[in-house]
Amino acid sequence: MKENQSLLRSNGINYLVPFILITSCFALWGFANDITNPMVKAFSKIFRMSVTDGTLVQVAFYGGYFAMAFPAAMFIRRYSYKAGVMLGLGLYAVGAFLFYPAMLTGNYYPFLIAYFILTCGLSFLETSCNPYILSMGSEESATRRLNLAQSFNPVGSLLGMWVAMNFIQARLNPLETEARAALSDAEFEAIRDADLMVLITPYILIGLVVLVMFAVIGFMRMPKNGDKSHDVHFLASLRRIFSLGRYREGVIAQFFYVGAQIMCWTFIIQYGTRIFMAEGMDEKAAEVLSQKYNIIAMVIFCCSRFVCTFLLRYINAGKLLAVLASVAALLTLGVIGFQDRMGIYCLVGVSACMSLMFPTIYGIALNGLGEDAKFGAAGLIMAILGGSVLPPIQASIIDCGTIWNYPAVNISFVLPLICFIVIIVYGFRRVRG
Repeated sequence: MKENQSLLRSNGINYLVPFILITSCFALWGFANDITNPMVKAFSKIFRMSVTDGTLVQVAFYGGYFAMAFPAAMFIRRYSYKAGVMLGLGLYAVGAFLFYPAMLTGNYYPFLIAYFILTCGLSFLETSCNPYILSMGSEESATRRLNLAQSFNPVGSLLGMWVAMNFIQARLNPLETEARAALSDAEFEAIRDADLMVLITPYILIGLVVLVMFAVIGFMRMPKNGDKSHDVHFLASLRRIFSLGRYREGVIAQFFYVGAQIMCWTFIIQYGTRIFMAEGMDEKAAEVLSQKYNIIAMVIFCCSRFVCTFLLRYINAGKLLAVLASVAALLTLGVIGFQDRMGIYCLVGVSACMSLMFPTIYGIALNGLGEDAKFGAAGLIMAILGGSVLPPIQASIIDCGTIWNYPAVNISFVLPLICFIVIIVYGFRRVRG
């Protein structure tokens, strides 16, 4: 009981209900993130594009995070955390509903606009919710509190993966990539339009769910932690936060972490498909089985986050971060080296190590920033750009097919390996202070 008091109570205020409501937003953006990762492969098939062209989904998705992070910080500094959450939910719903007119055009690029608007909403949500959670209790328990809230993010991610597998991938036309390339224009358009109708349905439904959450939080009285100052001193705040080494390096570490996460979860489809097709499966069955492994990875990620939240009570956050990043780097070497199911087992294992990383880097970097945490949060959310910049580079390597008679998809995982090395360095540096 004492632990619960210190975690969600401060100065006589009980934050349990606000914590639950804001934590539900973590699940909502987890759903959006992980229903989107398999769409790289889906759009590539539907529009007969290369893997590199398909990763424009990730560019639009994470580009929205980058574009809106500091505007979101200025907005919540001027108004409140609750206002930022409300605007984020509104943009999320609008982006989801735009999938319907995008489907009517039959073109790829309107979907990228819808993704961009949706993730402008997610940028507002993450910029608001993460520091809001940090403020809901004592500063000593802030990193553990954020890890607990972030533990529900993969619950949404699991649902997103499950929906992608059962309501999108499994229902798309089974015609394989090579066969689609041989279709006449009329045949291609008929299959494309049917596939797009399958693809947009989950997005319309999640848009409705987001509207319900918008109404619930809108009518709920929420605490105004850290909302005392409404003046925006943008440049002065930036100078203060970037003068701190743990913050500057935290932004860099977060950039590489998000890049590693998106690469490992997006390209498990391509990695697994190559392995399973080599075993004799057809392309669609191989893709679905690869997504099942992705779901297993997310289950492990989710469980590991709860375990790591517990371990943070006893182990220095920087030390635990460095140890798990080291294990992730070793497993990534296995992903590169193995050409059979051992490789995908290693790739699934990486998720257990990644579970701690985002909220821990976030918590370490924002520790002690006070009111500047709003702008500090924006810098860390902008670092999510790593999920937009690095996957297309990996995709361009995968498109090579083979490199020196070795599967290019295996070699492409050198990029996540580099990312984990950066995180190892950050973790060990933070152990020293």
